[in-house]
Amino acid sequence: MSAANFRVVDEERGERARWWTSRVVIYGALILWAIIALFPIYWTITTSFKVAADVTQGTLVPFLDFQPAWWGWESLGLSPETIDGPSTPRNEFFSRFQNSTIISVSASLLAVILGSMTGYGLSRFAYQLGPLKNADIGFFFISQLILPPVVLALPFLVLYKELALLDTHIGLVLLYTLTVLPIVIWIMRDQFMSIPTELEEAALVDGQGVWGAFARIVMPIALPGMIAAFILSLVLTWNEYFFASLLTSTDAKTLPVMVASQTGSQGINWWSMAAISFAAILPLIVVGVLLERFIIRGMSAGAVK
Repeated sequence: MSAANFRVVDEERGERARWWTSRVVIYGALILWAIIALFPIYWTITTSFKVAADVTQGTLVPFLDFQPAWWGWESLGLSPETIDGPSTPRNEFFSRFQNSTIISVSASLLAVILGSMTGYGLSRFAYQLGPLKNADIGFFFISQLILPPVVLALPFLVLYKELALLDTHIGLVLLYTLTVLPIVIWIMRDQFMSIPTELEEAALVDGQGVWGAFARIVMPIALPGMIAAFILSLVLTWNEYFFASLLTSTDAKTLPVMVASQTGSQGINWWSMAAISFAAILPLIVVGVLLERFIIRGMSAGAVK
């Protein structure tokens, strides 16, 4: 074999070695990040099967470090021994779960509807409110997220008392819609800006009105972004605790409030809190897995035009 052939072989081996090295580094970093991201969920699940002594000792691996028990699930009436019988904690859990579902889904849907129309208007039409133009209006919406929720506590408490909206589903739905609306507007504006205006112009030439072009042409293309905005809104409203604890007492209490109330005479019932927390995040995990492709497409649609 000639010297030239040896050089070619060495170069190929070097390229192959670099390729494998880069793959090992990339996938190693991804695996490490996945472990870090999923560890809190693993810790929550295992804690729901621990007794008090195992919780304080910080054991990790079931059947090796500790023997799993049903303490956390028994406190909810969801263990194999209690699932068939009557249970007040189980009824309360399902009631709070129903409240969270109704309030979060309703607020997210309303935010997506209003945010889509607002984002479409900001992406297609020129507005001017005094010195403010489209970019300033968009920044105004997103800047509302800077305001700490505690600043709004007293005004909303007084307002809801006057309007008889305390401890009601509609009260939390309206408030949650306001809290996530800026994010939805920001996402949907970028979505609509990534869609060529020539498609709507062609629809207008064919006799469609502005609303017809929006419903038949723009919305189907922007659907992944709308689903991504809906899921993000759902996660934020599902996990909201501050206003749910402030503005509700009995009828409209949500799961985060129930999670925070797991305290007893001897301290925090970590096993019960872990069981409720896992039961609360399980629907979000299922939704995220089922709609993953829409989240990726929705979040990346405005990145490349």
